[in-house]
Amino acid sequence: MTELFGPYFILIFVAIALISASVKILPEWERGVILRLGRSMGVRGPGPIILIPGIERIIRIDTRTVTMDIPPQDVITRDNVSLKVNAVIYFRVVDPEGAVTRVMDYYTATSQLAQTTLRSVLGQHQMDEILATRDQINRSLQAILDKATEPWGVKISTVEVKNIDLPKEMQSAMAREAEAERERRAKVISAEGELQRAEKLKDASQILAGSPSALQLAYLQTLSEMAGEGTRTIVFPLPMDFISAFMDNSRKG
Repeated sequence: MTELFGPYFILIFVAIALISASVKILPEWERGVILRLGRSMGVRGPGPIILIPGIERIIRIDTRTVTMDIPPQDVITRDNVSLKVNAVIYFRVVDPEGAVTRVMDYYTATSQLAQTTLRSVLGQHQMDEILATRDQINRSLQAILDKATEPWGVKISTVEVKNIDLPKEMQSAMAREAEAERERRAKVISAEGELQRAEKLKDASQILAGSPSALQLAYLQTLSEMAGEGTRTIVFPLPMDFISAFMDNSRKG
């Protein structure tokens, strides 16, 4: 009996091996590029795929969004400031066949291209522009990378500059510059306040000069405020007209 069933076991084993080699199951996020004797036969998946054993083989491609960190890059800006900048890229494969047949390793190629593009783009800007217009620089990087990787079947969706490391000397200089700017604004605000105060006093003096009763009321109001402060010494201001009358009499005498 053992000798009779021996060939059947071998046939069953060979059949199972052929089925496992010819049937592949791809999940929803994967696509398979089929190569038949080295020639691309298109993209299949997701779901079960039947291959011709020994003639066809499959290369799996993940179509989900990939997050790639760009390591810190040494960048010299247009105003000769040395910076260390790193970024993050979000991309996905939209053409699996192109990602296999047009580039050897699309992930490594995208990483290297992103590093060189980051250095070249930031080198065209001054340090203040990099710090102030980061969103614009991100869009510029995304457009350049997306155009370069389009023939590979790779879509760059987002590029974000993460950290910008400044030298300590530059940080101290920027702190001094910010402090000087705050002092300048404070002086300008104080000068504007003095100007407005002088204009209001001028308007008030013109109004009081045209109404003697209003001048007398303002005089009494000032005395009332001084007495309400609890001071023991009160200075009575004398009108200039009153003093000038005495001076005229002394000259006549």
